[in-house]
Amino acid sequence: MNPLLLLHICSAIVGLLSGFMAMALPKGSGLHGAAGSVFFVSMLGMGGAGAYIAAFIKPNNGNVMGGCLAIYLVSTAWMAARRRERKTGIFDFCALLLGLAIGAAGATWGVQAASSHTGLKNGYPAGLYFVFASIALLFAASDVRMLVRGGVFGAQRIARHLWRMCLTLLLATLSFYPGQARLFPKWLRETNLLYVPAVLLVGAMLLALYRVSLRKRAERDKPVLAANAILERAA
Repeated sequence: MNPLLLLHICSAIVGLLSGFMAMALPKGSGLHGAAGSVFFVSMLGMGGAGAYIAAFIKPNNGNVMGGCLAIYLVSTAWMAARRRERKTGIFDFCALLLGLAIGAAGATWGVQAASSHTGLKNGYPAGLYFVFASIALLFAASDVRMLVRGGVFGAQRIARHLWRMCLTLLLATLSFYPGQARLFPKWLRETNLLYVPAVLLVGAMLLALYRVSLRKRAERDKPVLAANAILERAA
């Protein structure tokens, strides 16, 4: 077996296990951080190996885009967790360029797929390219907003970390199934049980983001409540 393919498969397996472990562990704990770091390294290995294979060994534009998108999302998510203070750096500008490049490439390949007589490019329909391109461009727009603001902090930083980590894990989960559906027996595919991890992940992601939105609201209300308290004491 090709060493890069072996790296891709092993990284994907470790990434899925560590990613779901990080979701289950208490946020902010040492175990959560350790699982998240393993997930980060695993996704870099999975995305990097997959993109290289798809670019130079077994050409496939869809897999190049998927691998690069995974690297972009998990890298920016990891940086959001590591960076406590409000600031930006050269990494953020490079990440923005990568996100824009993925979006532009996905849109171009989507148009090429749509204009082909089969409606496909490298076996993927135009819709898949457009979805990936839209994801990359939406997050790139978020990067621009962060750079203009000079960084993120508090609940905004947590939301940035959650969105990108969870979406990376969701992409890896969907790549496993239905992406590799042929590896599973027909009777198991017909039960739809293999979709359960993805459904649970989406539910957990929405719940976590709802909690973060409550924290954002509390942070916005805090200055107002403090001002009201001062006025009441002065009165």
